[in-house]
Amino acid sequence: MAKKRANGEGNIRKREDRKGWEARFYDENGNRHSVYGKTQAEVRKRLSEAVKEASEADDLDDDDLTVGQWLAIWQRDFLGNVKPGTVASYEMQVRVHILPILGEIKLTALRTPVVQRLYNQKLAQGLSPKSINNIHGCLHRALDIAVQIGYLTKNPTSACILPKVHQVEIHPLDTPELKKLLNSIQGDENEALIITVIFTGMRSGELIGLTWDCVDFENGIIRVTKQLVQPRKKGASFAFGTPKNGKGRTLTPAPFVMEILKKHKKEQSIHRLQVGPAWDDGGFPNLVFTQPGGNHFCQWTVCRILQKKLEDAGIEKHRFHDLRHPDVKQATKNNEYLIEFLKIMRIDTLLQVHYSPFLSAKASWRVVSISIRLS
Repeated sequence: MAKKRANGEGNIRKREDRKGWEARFYDENGNRHSVYGKTQAEVRKRLSEAVKEASEADDLDDDDLTVGQWLAIWQRDFLGNVKPGTVASYEMQVRVHILPILGEIKLTALRTPVVQRLYNQKLAQGLSPKSINNIHGCLHRALDIAVQIGYLTKNPTSACILPKVHQVEIHPLDTPELKKLLNSIQGDENEALIITVIFTGMRSGELIGLTWDCVDFENGIIRVTKQLVQPRKKGASFAFGTPKNGKGRTLTPAPFVMEILKKHKKEQSIHRLQVGPAWDDGGFPNLVFTQPGGNHFCQWTVCRILQKKLEDAGIEKHRFHDLRHPDVKQATKNNEYLIEFLKIMRIDTLLQVHYSPFLSAKASWRVVSISIRLS
């Protein structure tokens, strides 16, 4: 006969992906929570700690609430509409940077100079201005909720002075580098992936999450509606999520990009038939870009592939973000990117080019109507 669980013990079960164990429990407000671990015993311990923490936080008087206790409540109850990656980032900011210094301070006693001192200390310890801004973003959002529900009368982080974040200069491929790279990747298994990166400007998560139903060959467009989100939390799995800023968009790549993708789709179908039952899509069917066995890429793998191809072509290292922004000055000058590509790929086709979105939004440009024929 199965043992009956005590109140608050929660439900412990083996995860569906077979990677560890999961426990779920509900707090007094009916909100469901999950904890994870490699073993059943580890999950049981974490479950007990989580249930105790939730109970203690709910029983606290508002005047006794510390910053640490409020942050625990905020993370537990007020991040339901936040992306998993952002939630994981907040958890790290709280655990590593905020709790050790501010955690024991009474929430109502927290003042701007104390928070400013935290930022100054972190900067002096070598954290970058971007990291300081990330800490501030997390704390400011948490305390804003405290203001909205009446725990605080004003947000003590609002008057803090933040270090200026200097944008990293973009170093796009110039025309000679592009020529070397395109020559190097001809016939490579990842040729279509690299062409798509350079000539559409898609982000890495959008690239690995692109599915064939979003590639419209008839109308020559790519709909970016999602990205494949890489989990930051231990034990979590990949999942589809919304694009950055929650906004999708429609791209109109140059016709040769769509032709490359059409060829890639045919080759992928043939390869899948050859692999047969061994093809494993990992729960993400219909992906445009996959590993040889059918599984999805992760963002780091795509970055490594690109760096390896740059190295093979004798080109110095570029960030993935740099490859999304070709040389605007040269491209707008005389369409060298299109011309060089067509020459290298030996395309003898009349192209009517109306819009090329492989430039950044700020530097988007329109070609009135040009025709290129190369032999």
